[in-house]
Amino acid sequence: MERVQTLVLGAGVIGLSCARALARLGREVVLCDLGGAVGAGTSSRNSEVIHAGLYYPQGSRKAKHCLRGSEMLRRFCLEREVPHRICGKLIVATSEAQLPELKALEMKAAGNGVKLEPLSPQQVQQMEPEVYCVEALHSPRTGIVDSHAFMQALLADAEEYGATLALRTQLRGGQVYQEGVMVELESVDSADVFTVEAQAVVNCCGLAAPRVARSLGMEPVPKAFYCRGSYYALQGGLRPFSRLVYPVPEPQTSGLGVHATVDLQGQVRFGPDVEWLPPEILPGLEVDEAAYGSHQAAAYQVDDKKSEAFYSEVRRYWPKLPDGALVADYSGVRPKLSAPGEPAADFQVASYGKLVNLFGIESPGLTSAMSLAEEVVQLVMEGGEAPHDAMQ
Repeated sequence: MERVQTLVLGAGVIGLSCARALARLGREVVLCDLGGAVGAGTSSRNSEVIHAGLYYPQGSRKAKHCLRGSEMLRRFCLEREVPHRICGKLIVATSEAQLPELKALEMKAAGNGVKLEPLSPQQVQQMEPEVYCVEALHSPRTGIVDSHAFMQALLADAEEYGATLALRTQLRGGQVYQEGVMVELESVDSADVFTVEAQAVVNCCGLAAPRVARSLGMEPVPKAFYCRGSYYALQGGLRPFSRLVYPVPEPQTSGLGVHATVDLQGQVRFGPDVEWLPPEILPGLEVDEAAYGSHQAAAYQVDDKKSEAFYSEVRRYWPKLPDGALVADYSGVRPKLSAPGEPAADFQVASYGKLVNLFGIESPGLTSAMSLAEEVVQLVMEGGEAPHDAMQ
């Protein structure tokens, strides 16, 4: 029988942030992950955007944690010299019919304290000559970050404060009881099984979080839905944009549209699209990706047949996109709590005794990670007010 103060399950960006925050408060922390490296799942398969907080309902967890998380992330990156850039973003309407939705987005952002600058087509042309639109909004505080460097810096901090990382370790089951949580962990490599008694367990397992909560005895558990998003890279040395370019979001698609992102090397890629997956694909997806980090796992392969739809979407705001310029790049899967056609659900942070669960942590999860960790710390500390300076 091993005993620890806090067991964090899942070493993606959320788990790393939680482990770091708890370790900085002096708690004994063990961070476990099924994979062979940190952040091999959802955390490494996104747009690497530092969001400003303009899309989310006022008062929601997504709005709250995105706003605070973006400030914490920027400060952390500056202090730890994590590569990032506040490049700004354009949200463009490409038809008159999209103008009401663009205005609604401006008002929603204002409700969150995020000021967007309305732009005419002529002003957009001065900023991004390749972009076509009838009107646009400029978000000057949106940025990009090297997500892998960010996660490595979180890990280094957590380990400096005494946290222990256990990779290739999977949860077999367990039970929540009054004093804590009893879990069974198994080494993927040796098949050795360890029984661990933890004062608190934090479930940051992303796509598998509902299944993990259920395996520890929690009921009811929110129903999970899985939505794949594919990305295409721009080849041929083309560098059409210096900023991110997003279309006006279409609520019925449960996504932000096929947008253009620019990485820190200037490479442009487009995505993600929206493809709802059947629930039965998840077990294979978890094993292939989390355990082995395989970029060739069937669940993550990008279908070349999608390219036609990508050309169509991108040419709405970049009419000069050349034929043959897009190449399939990578994909990720969003852990959603809303079904196709339903409004996007908020993040859920739910306690079940000494078990703290994070459900539905999709975008803006990367931006929100350090702020979400603050909420988790308060729950782990049984509602006590956690000192803010411990988590900066």
